[in-house]
This record gives sequence, structure tokens and C-alpha cells, in this order.
Amino acid sequence: MTTHQPNQPLILAVDDEASNLQLLRHVLQDQYRLLFAKDGPRALELARQERPQLILLDVMMPGMTGYETCRLLKADPVTAAIPVIFVTALSEASDEVVGFDAGAVDYITKPVSPPIVRARVRTHLSLVGVDELKRTRLEIVQRLGLAAEYKDNETGLHVIRMSHYSRILGLALGMTEAEADDLLHAAPMHDVGKIGIPDNILRKPGPLDADEWKVMQSHATIGGDIIGKHPSGMLAMAYDVAVTHHEKWDGSGYPNGLAGDQIPLVGRIVAIADVFDALTSARPYKEAWPIEKAVDYLEQQRGLHFEGRLVDLFLKQMPALLEVKQRWAEH
Repeated sequence: MTTHQPNQPLILAVDDEASNLQLLRHVLQDQYRLLFAKDGPRALELARQERPQLILLDVMMPGMTGYETCRLLKADPVTAAIPVIFVTALSEASDEVVGFDAGAVDYITKPVSPPIVRARVRTHLSLVGVDELKRTRLEIVQRLGLAAEYKDNETGLHVIRMSHYSRILGLALGMTEAEADDLLHAAPMHDVGKIGIPDNILRKPGPLDADEWKVMQSHATIGGDIIGKHPSGMLAMAYDVAVTHHEKWDGSGYPNGLAGDQIPLVGRIVAIADVFDALTSARPYKEAWPIEKAVDYLEQQRGLHFEGRLVDLFLKQMPALLEVKQRWAEH
């Protein structure tokens, strides 16, 4: 008898033929926990209740076919992310097309080869693990960004809006969807360094004196220290955003007085998105500027605070920007 560990992945096998389920049990039981269903409705029920990490699904079943079952799994938010591998005697290319259109990630033809089944299952479970790791990392990054907001007068909606503004400008510049999504997720980290700024400075109602302003400026460097340096990916982007979003195109910014192309592109993008949202949002110490006044300010700062090319592109995206502003408006 096989003893299963609770941390072993759970797989749901669905087939109307008991002998096929027995074969899958024999092939997989040593490494995985298994659930079995003989028809589509029972498979849907088990998938919702037990949330398996993977589903092996027969196609030709009486009543509800595997294709129909897969489409219903993908239509349900609870089960949509569970990868489905079809296990079927249908081996024509056209059958595979139908299966992939229904939402499957792979196709294994009968009679099954045990090594192939094990290899495909292992591959797709490893991909599930990678996706889960990405989701967890993103959640941690977002929570860290939220921690900074608790220290500041800014609202969570500011961070959402400026992140979407950044993504819109990134796409307009020619970033891929994946790069723009990384920027969307990195941008909320821009002010994470404010965690290290004393409250008496961060929340001072009046203007800061020279010494206080020097401490406040250090939040960019502190943000970089918190995020750390990374060779690539979203966290590398978040580091650049945190450290350089207060640099200015003419070299008059902080913390390092970078100028022009010395400033990473993501820092230049976030600078515009951050300032535009700050100007057009009400704060305890100021009224929200009208859009026209904020646009005039951005145009005045072409070549000074901001790269002129980015200002022009940003302003061309105004309909999409205003849609974001309305969607996440403060009430």
C-alpha cells in the first residue's frame, strides 16, 4: 500500500473506463496523491472541492465529453488555473487543435506510455510551481509597497493609478506586454524607502528645512537598499524605479544628480507618471490641479525635469490615462 505525504501534488484523473483509471493509478501512485472521476459532472465537482494541481482528462466519455468538461473548468474562476492534460485515443492533429482550443495544456495519446505520462505530469507540475512562485513574489512586492503607503499621506489609489500610467507609457514606447507588466508591478515600489524616514519629517504639515529635506531625499537610496540589486526581471526594474524616479533630465534631481540617458528608462517613465498623479490628486495640503494645468506643467518641464520625448508620448495617451484616473478615483 502506498503511503502519501500531504505535500505531494494532488492529481485528478477522469475516464469512463475503470481499466484506464487503474493504469493511471499504477503509473502515478508512488509520487502523487490521486483522485478519480468517471464522468464530467463528477470531475467538475471534485475539481471545485479539492483543487487538484493537475487534471488528466479523457475526451470520449458518454454524456459530457472531455472537451465540454475542460471548457467548463476554464470558465469557472475557481478551477480556471488548473492545467488540463487530455489523455485520449484521438490522435489526429485536428483533435489536438480542438483540445488546445478548449483550454488544455497538453495531449497524451492512448495507449499511454508510463514514462511519457510521468514526464508530462512532472513538467506541467513544475510549471504550476513556477507560476505560484511568481504570484507569491508579486504579492510580497505589492505588500511591501503598501507598507510604505501606511507611512505617508499618499493613498493606495495613487500607487494604483501611477502604476497604470507607467504601464501605458511603457507600451506606447514599444515595451512588450511582459515588460510593461513588470513595470506595472515594479512602480508601486517607487517610494518604499519612505519606510525609513522618521514620521516627524514625513508627516510634517509645513515645509521642510534644509536638514529635513536631506533626510527626506534619502528615501530613494533607502528604497534601493530595501529592494536590493538583482540581475534582471521585475525586482531589478523595481530597484531602478526606487533609486532614480526623483532624478531629473537636466541633472538637477536626486540622489545622484544623473542626467539624460544616465537615468534608467523606467525611472524616467515613473517620474512623469508619479508627478502627473500627484498634481491631479487632492491632498491634505493642496487641491487637485485641473488636467489642463497639469498638462501645461509637464510641457513646461520638457527637457528640464522630464525627457521631452516621454512627455509628448505621455500626453498622447491622455484618453487612456483619464480612463485610469476615473476608474480609481478618490471619493
